[in-house]
Amino acid sequence: MFRKLIVIIVCFILAGCIAPLIKGGRGDGSEVTFWTLQMNDFAPYMNSVIAEFEAQNPGMKIKWVDVPFSEGEKRTLAAILSDNPPDLINLNPDFSALLAQRGALQEIDPTQTGQFNQEILNTLKYNDKLYSLPWYATSAVTIYNKKLLASLSVPKTYEDLGKIAPVIRQKTGAYAFMPNLTENDTMPRILNKYPKDKEDAVFDYFRKLYKEDLIPKESITQTQREALEKYMSGQIVFLQAGPNFLLQIKENAPATYAETDVAPQITGELGQNDFSLMNLVIPSRARHKEEALKFALFLTNEKNQLELAKLTNILAVNQKALQDEFYTKYDDLPSKARVISAKQLNKVNPVFLPARNQKEINTQINLKIQKLLLD
Repeated sequence: MFRKLIVIIVCFILAGCIAPLIKGGRGDGSEVTFWTLQMNDFAPYMNSVIAEFEAQNPGMKIKWVDVPFSEGEKRTLAAILSDNPPDLINLNPDFSALLAQRGALQEIDPTQTGQFNQEILNTLKYNDKLYSLPWYATSAVTIYNKKLLASLSVPKTYEDLGKIAPVIRQKTGAYAFMPNLTENDTMPRILNKYPKDKEDAVFDYFRKLYKEDLIPKESITQTQREALEKYMSGQIVFLQAGPNFLLQIKENAPATYAETDVAPQITGELGQNDFSLMNLVIPSRARHKEEALKFALFLTNEKNQLELAKLTNILAVNQKALQDEFYTKYDDLPSKARVISAKQLNKVNPVFLPARNQKEINTQINLKIQKLLLD
């Protein structure tokens, strides 16, 4: 069904539905329809931002529609096929890239994007052109058990982690970590931390750990949820996760939390960090492109980014917001994790940019590592 819808999108595009670059695009009215994904919990914030924008821009209105996360892609496809799609849509980068590859999104003038972290902005480009704007990000840190680590140093790379894994196993009986190798895009994210010619070496690295019982056998079947449970029960020493996981550890395993500290995420040969992102796109058939872009830039300005960050566990993508002391100073474990996480956004250029069939590529990579570990 998904492929059929994509074919229909292509037909619309070939029929001449692609609009010019955003340099006008004003429709027959000034009401911008804005779709978000699962943001209703922050309705007071959203309504406040919208009210402020409307006050600063008389005659312009924002119609906010919050869509359940599970329905985001399906409803977006249907809307893009209609004669009146939303003007601004909150999506994930993988799906946005797919739509951009089909010509269904409006190209955005790069001269309008100076307020953003440029490393993040570069990851959104397709064929060196920009079809989306970042809204907010997350970046995992290394959560670790100081007691189980004992006198060992916190590893910086997967190679360092591999060297201390047998020592940890021998001394404590715990595993160093559980990498969830076949969960979604975990393995592609790891590959992005190495040069392209090191793919086989990365696969061999995990095969060796698996064969020598230095990572749990469940590493090829279980998810990060199970890894979190193993960390809280003292079965693994290191957990790669977002700072928000610290609250769950504190509430569900206070004894483990008392022994917990945080460090930068484990990297590879290139020193790159992985991160997750939500972005904003303007459909090529939207009626109010100029107004949609103006609101998107307002939504992601320094003030609004910081306010959203303080309500949630997200990272701002506005460069000035990231320089605020909220992201540079800390006085407890969660704020320390936030500072580390924000700093990591300064080195996130991936080796592999999203491909036309990225989901299928991820599936094939996951199948390969699973077969390799199981011979």
